[in-house]
Amino acid sequence: MAAPKDPRPCSIADALALVGEKYSLLVLREVCLGNGRFDQLVRNIGAPRDILATRLRRLVDAGILTKRAYSERPQRFEYRPTQAGLELEPVLMTLMAWGDRHLQKDDDRPMVIEHTCGNELVPVVTCESCGSPVHHDDLTAHPQAAGWTVAGPSMT
Repeated sequence: MAAPKDPRPCSIADALALVGEKYSLLVLREVCLGNGRFDQLVRNIGAPRDILATRLRRLVDAGILTKRAYSERPQRFEYRPTQAGLELEPVLMTLMAWGDRHLQKDDDRPMVIEHTCGNELVPVVTCESCGSPVHHDDLTAHPQAAGWTVAGPSMT
């Protein structure tokens, strides 16, 4: 079966088009940890400098990061998350927790995040309306894009 000409309209696909590129989420991880200088990013991510520069430009252009000069001679910049960037931090924490559960061996986690309450952060997605944890079986999708059903494009 050939790939569809027009795939399902999807906010996940739109977000991944921006932050799903290799190194983009790692840039955000480092910037949220307070490591926003280019040399820190190169060292901590391991990305080639040219690719890292491209990712940073794209994240700044998208309003996820801000760029601020911290040295005039030589001219050097520091990157910080915007509000939109900070709103991605729970996504990073949830992705990290999944990786800890499914990819790390014998509780050998590379990093632990502590919440202000003093305990280790264990992220849980909850419903804003009722406060209950979200589980797959509790969800029902209602496609809003014209011409689409849960199963795919409508045949009408």
